[in-house]
Order: sequence, then structure tokens, then C-alpha cells
Amino acid sequence: MNTATLDVSASNKIELENHKLEKRLCRQVGDAIITYNMIEQGDRVMVCMSGGKDSYGMLDILLKLQQRAPIEFEINAVSLDQKQPGFPDEILPNYFKQLGVKFHIETKDTYSIVKQKIPEGKTMCSLCSRLRRGILYRVADELGATKIALGHHRDDILQTFFLNMFYGGKLKSMPPKLVSDNGGHIVIRPLAYVAERDLQRWAEIREFPIIPCSLCGSQDNLQRQIVGDMLREWEKKTPGRLSNMFHALQNVAPSHLLDTQLFDFKNLQTTGVEDADGDKAFDVEMPMIRGIGII
Repeated sequence: MNTATLDVSASNKIELENHKLEKRLCRQVGDAIITYNMIEQGDRVMVCMSGGKDSYGMLDILLKLQQRAPIEFEINAVSLDQKQPGFPDEILPNYFKQLGVKFHIETKDTYSIVKQKIPEGKTMCSLCSRLRRGILYRVADELGATKIALGHHRDDILQTFFLNMFYGGKLKSMPPKLVSDNGGHIVIRPLAYVAERDLQRWAEIREFPIIPCSLCGSQDNLQRQIVGDMLREWEKKTPGRLSNMFHALQNVAPSHLLDTQLFDFKNLQTTGVEDADGDKAFDVEMPMIRGIGII
């Protein structure tokens, strides 16, 4: 086999892998949309674009699904220019024009507000996010958007779960669909089932013009970054662990937690009926225990 044949074979393999990734991304986003009824007939979906790999991937996949979906919905890409120093404000408009997608650029100097309010070395993400949300809600009203799409993915959801548990004392994460803080909008996360590593690969394949964040993206040792590193290390040591943890968020047994608001422990009575979530739920390793004569 000559070098040319090897090159063609390698090229075909790469093309096949890229096609498989595209199919997986479309399937996962489509499944999330259907499971949580994220997009309905006639919706005007405001796709929030930060210039990062996640929002580019979300827009790219939604545009593909728009062509195949059995329902009709509009897509309007919206970006917030926060007047960060050196921000290349021509990149996103040029990209949107190239795609032929409807878009709106909102300019608001939140950068100066964040820098003024947050002491040097402190985390900027919280205030920046609050300011951004308020502006995006207003823009959604002005555009008549019925859904606001954010680019959070599976790994973001898991990171938020552990952040809330470690630092907030709550079992709480990012829901795939929710009512906005002000009660006036439906917010959706179409990438809820998508792994970050797949979005990274897709961004490289599609050669998205990524715009780095000069606010939170420049801060080291953020709690989210630390938790993210922890999860990546877990996945490296035990492949599939993140997927299992994500499925756990969709398979909750309130009777085996401690929240009295979710389960009536005080009035618990015997039923005489076998419970699938009962003590046997933890018997996975029991055969080994029996094997050494403990039971």
C-alpha cells in the first residue's frame, strides 16, 4: 500500500468520525428538546451568543435541526458587547452575516461596572452574569422571543451540582428548562445532554472564530474551574463516570435522601409491598459478600 492510499484511508476515517460526531450532537440536542419540550411550533428562539465554543456549537446544531424539524420555529442570534478592552466586535456580526441568520448585537458597558464594583482578585462571574441576564431579558422582550437559549452543556450542569453541594449546601443544578428570574421568560439549555469534549472537537472541526473572555476567562482558581478539574480527573481515571452522574440527576429517589419536603418520613408506614427503591437498591455488591460467608 503506497503513501497516497494511506493518506486517503486516514482522511476517510477522519471524515467518518466527524460525521458520527455531528449525528451524535444532533441526536443529543434533539432528544433534550423533545424530552423537556424546549421548542414548540411557532417559537421565536433567541440564541445567546458569547463567542465561545459552546454558543457557537449550540447555534450550529439548532440551525441544522431547524431544517429537519417537523415544526417551524425562528432563530435569532443575540450577542452582548460588554465593551471589554480589545473585544473584536466585528467577528460575530460577520459570522452571522456569513450564515444568513437573523441577529442582534446589544452594546452595554457592563465591563466598567464589574471592574468598578468587584475588588481586584475577587470573582467577577456572579455580578457579570446578573447584569447580562437583565439585559438579555429586556432584549428578548424587544425582539418578541418566546424562548431564550443558553449554551450550558452536560459538564456545566454537573459542575453546578457539585458547586451547590460543596459551597451552597443544596442538591441543586442547572435545569434544562426554567422560568427566568423575573418570571417573564422560558429559558432553555439545548446542550444539556452534550459533553464538553464533543463541543470542543466540533469547534475545531467547524473552525469557529472563538472570542476569549477577558473577564472571568482571565481569572485563575475559580471554584467552578476547580470543580471542573476534579470532574475531568475523575473521568480520566474512570471513563463513563460523568455520564453515570448525569443520569443520576434524572433518576432521583426522594425516599433515600433526607429532605422532609420531598418525602414524608414522619408518617412512613409499612405497606407489605416490595419497594424497588428499598434497601435492595444497594445490594449490587451483595454476591461478593455472600461469597465470603458474611451472609
